[in-house]
Amino acid sequence: MRILFDQGTPVPLRDHLAGHVIETAFDLGWSTLENGALLAVAEGSFDLFITTDQKLRYQQNLAGKKLSVLVLMTTSWPRIQKSIPQILEAIDRSRSGEYLEITPP
Repeated sequence: MRILFDQGTPVPLRDHLAGHVIETAFDLGWSTLENGALLAVAEGSFDLFITTDQKLRYQQNLAGKKLSVLVLMTTSWPRIQKSIPQILEAIDRSRSGEYLEITPP
């Protein structure tokens, strides 16, 4: 699966997603794109977008998108680390165009 990390997604998460191709918005030169434009360019190349932007659901029309969105409800890497099994499960069961949220402990 091709996964795009948004700006706030902790890059160390990449090390726990073996078997997936991970890119970051920063590495692709997309860090200055607003969410709508970022989702539009990601739509053609990625299967899943991982972000910590909790307002994305309310700011963007996600209906009809093929790109799945996984929102991590914190930017805290120690808290996200505790949720890696949940994150892996969400990635494995994600379907095209699905919106998922993970709330770390």
